Amino acid sequence: MEQGVVFAGFGGQGILLAGKILARAGMEHGLHVSWLPSYGPEMRGGTANCTVVLSDKPIGAPIVDTPWALVAMNAPSLDRFEPQLAPGGAAVINSSLVKRDLERTDITGIQVPVTTLAHNLDMPRASNMVALGALIRFLDAVPQEAVVQALSREMEERGRESLIEGNRKALELGYEEAGKVLDGS
Repeated sequence: MEQGVVFAGFGGQGILLAGKILARAGMEHGLHVSWLPSYGPEMRGGTANCTVVLSDKPIGAPIVDTPWALVAMNAPSLDRFEPQLAPGGAAVINSSLVKRDLERTDITGIQVPVTTLAHNLDMPRASNMVALGALIRFLDAVPQEAVVQALSREMEERGRESLIEGNRKALELGYEEAGKVLDGS
């Protein structure tokens, strides 16, 4: 099993952090992982993306030509990475900001209004965790509990223990919302 994931959006949307938490969860769950960040010189407001690879075998390279999944936090990210997705893969689409459907029919679209849901939790900066929750509902590599543990450890190391509970709720909300899309309810 090897699953490559691309997280993409504007700088400041927590793209790199979401990828780092997924990579950490995979590592703590006993998988081989890689995390490769990429961002424009502008950082906040510019483009940002990262690639995470989760595998039960050693990883040869952190570059992924055909990722299994995509988290697209804005329309330019969906435009850029949708063509690269592997057939049978999925795109988690922030439908709060992306107002189009997938162009491809051989991948699953998981449209979740992540920005709106984060605002509804009074945690507008937790949209990345809503999106991460939606993603792990589709992935079979890492269980939700492992991601929650990785989130907690990451926040503790950053001295942001006060944000753990709200981010956990955001992650769980994204997981539930993706379930509604994937289960057709």
